[in-house]
Amino acid sequence: MDFDLNRQQEMIRKEVRKFAESEIAPVAAELDETETFSSELTKKMGEIGLFGMFVSEAYGGQELDYISYIIGVEEIARVDGSQAATVAAGNSLGIGPIYYFGTEDQKKKYLPKLCTGEALWGFGLTEPTAGSDAGGSKTTAVRDGSEWVINGSKIFITNAACELSLGVTVQAITGRKPDGKPIYTCFLVENGTPGFKTHAMHGKMMWRASNTAELFFDDVRIPAENILGEEGHGFHQMLQTLDGGRLSIGAMGLGGAQGAYEAALKYAQKREQFGKPISKYQAVAFKLADAAIELECARNLLYKACWLKDRKRPFQKEAAMAKVYCSELMHRVANNAVQIHGGYGLMKEYSVERFYRDQKLLDIGEGTSEIQRLVISRYIGC
Repeated sequence: MDFDLNRQQEMIRKEVRKFAESEIAPVAAELDETETFSSELTKKMGEIGLFGMFVSEAYGGQELDYISYIIGVEEIARVDGSQAATVAAGNSLGIGPIYYFGTEDQKKKYLPKLCTGEALWGFGLTEPTAGSDAGGSKTTAVRDGSEWVINGSKIFITNAACELSLGVTVQAITGRKPDGKPIYTCFLVENGTPGFKTHAMHGKMMWRASNTAELFFDDVRIPAENILGEEGHGFHQMLQTLDGGRLSIGAMGLGGAQGAYEAALKYAQKREQFGKPISKYQAVAFKLADAAIELECARNLLYKACWLKDRKRPFQKEAAMAKVYCSELMHRVANNAVQIHGGYGLMKEYSVERFYRDQKLLDIGEGTSEIQRLVISRYIGC
């Protein structure tokens, strides 16, 4: 067993960390406060290669392994969850489905722009009545000659309503099985298509500088060639997309927990009470020691799941485990980081306040913690 990262992976960590600390950290609080999505930062993240890391060079990607991609997300999340969300969703949910299921023409048309950060692509799955229960979906697509006509709506879709948004992958019901269960198919819908409208959502507790949107489809006509993969394969595509996406959510939890831990450790070493740094008190020191232990466990679990995926071995159980553990770890670490900061931890000028808020979505996105435990329980034979 070899636990060492290779030279390229170490360099990616070093360069992305340097970028995050120099380019993102100085503006993260302001972007969060004003709920501003930064196209400039997104393009810069594209310039340093954070989009399309696992995509073949033939389509503008870097053809790296999945661990390299996860390290990139982790290092951005160590500084800011909003920018990490843009990268994670842009890759796992935007680029991934087109790369894995798209036709050659679709890949050549969309991937080059998406892999440079010049454009973003969303993944339209969640609906007002369909979150954990995909069977609650109401969006439909009906074949009409050489076109498909889509009607319905989606909600909480990342990267779908900003100036860089190029389009979305939409899952819709295209028929019914003999037992009445829906047949799902995915389609590629470009922004600007008649009848397709996007609305940016504001007033979020977390990821305030990422782009989140509602999508509306009113007799949206798209050519038949805009189908993603084959008709009726949408549910399988969704599951495979979410399996990979759970790794990036895990990376956000791991990176966020690392950032909160480092902030708490630094503060505890400087803050004095009763004549000595509070890090010297067991009540504080044990919180930090527990965080260090769990960070080590989380990193090994997440990287093992990526290692399995890179070797084309089953990784779904480990991905679910990593998603749950890393996301809930960030809650524990961020909560203790705020506690260590005391009253200052409640103030926006300290990053732990933002880490505390940003964590909550990780328990929900890409399948809730409850759904992950259901997935895991099935794998272990419950």
